[in-house]
Amino acid sequence: MIGKSRLASGIALLALLTACSGGVDAPALQLQVIDAAREAISARTAPKPERPPLTRAVLDTLEGAFLEVTREREDLSAFLYVSGQTRDAAPGAITIWRTETNETLALRGGVLIATRALGGDLLSTELRLAPGGLGPASGARVLHVRNADNRQAVLPLACEVSDLGSETIEIIGARHATRHLRETCEGAGGTVVNDYWVDAGQGLIWQSRQWAGPHIGYLRLRQITN
Repeated sequence: MIGKSRLASGIALLALLTACSGGVDAPALQLQVIDAAREAISARTAPKPERPPLTRAVLDTLEGAFLEVTREREDLSAFLYVSGQTRDAAPGAITIWRTETNETLALRGGVLIATRALGGDLLSTELRLAPGGLGPASGARVLHVRNADNRQAVLPLACEVSDLGSETIEIIGARHATRHLRETCEGAGGTVVNDYWVDAGQGLIWQSRQWAGPHIGYLRLRQITN
């Protein structure tokens, strides 16, 4: 269970971004996706508010880890806090990231394995992780997604991971030395390309772009505090 100070920090961060947006409701700005169709209509008809840049000085006042998630298709972003961590018999720690309105992402070793309350959710994922349980390994992957009929669809993928070498990335004023891994998957009627910027020394993936199934599309993830 998340501590009160961390929860308060998450609320403060979301409140800050909402207040700076000129009074537009938070769900119109963030990833608090209620229904894919409604969000698509809203994104097309509502003017996009401009959000002032978030600074490292502001982030340094927060306690705990926060994840910035952007849903590419609608260009909507939110900030999520850690609501739980666990391990099971499979390699890789599982981290549950949550918004204040209970949309969640589950990551195993930094790889997206499930979503909830985003519409057309990724229900679960069968995958292989790299040695050490951080980032993906080449091999088969099976996605279980909720389709338009509220039924479960199974999407098998064959994935190959390439190491693109060392890369220093910057996330809101903080620089991180990483290795850039690219995962190319065939199946589900096409090609899926996921990217991961892995920091083995810190034991985390600072940044990634991952496909969450045909309904959600690609999510961009950046860990803005650790």
